[in-house]
Amino acid sequence: MNIFVINGHKYYPFAQGRLNKTLFNKIVEVLKPYVNIETTIIEEGYELQEEIEKFHRADIIIFQSPVYWYSVPALFKEYFDTVYTIGNFARPSDKYGFGGIFKDKKYMYSMTLGAPETAYTASENFFDERCPDEVFIGLHKIQQYCGIKKIKSFYVFNASRNPNIPEILTRLENHLKENILLPNNLI
Repeated sequence: MNIFVINGHKYYPFAQGRLNKTLFNKIVEVLKPYVNIETTIIEEGYELQEEIEKFHRADIIIFQSPVYWYSVPALFKEYFDTVYTIGNFARPSDKYGFGGIFKDKKYMYSMTLGAPETAYTASENFFDERCPDEVFIGLHKIQQYCGIKKIKSFYVFNASRNPNIPEILTRLENHLKENILLPNNLI
């Protein structure tokens, strides 16, 4: 099995990316004994054709990213705009949104959020009881448009407010085992 892990963080003085880098490294560490791993750290640069080939080789794509203004950082969005090209990810279709060529692939978002979990789950809070997957529907639709099927997302809430790193890493490892390794009979 081939897994492609992408770190979409963009460095800013107020968001230096240490937590996203830690999660990215943990994903690779947990999965590497069981699968072939390819990685990209978008901020370090990439070659377009090589990125397209990584997607074609991958069975599962994992996106590690912070959330900035209810989406991924601009650099990560530019990556989607540059790499996800018609012909390489989707073809024209009679029915809009059904021309994706990656119907045999799966994806998972692992995202760090500034908001507390209650902002999503409690009534009369900011997101009106919408779960993160509903709030980030556009990000999921990008993958669906390409035919890629969703694996349960992993979210870190309150990421900018003194997160409990050991607890988060344990949750991430368990999430990867339950949603990637076990369903694919890898452990």
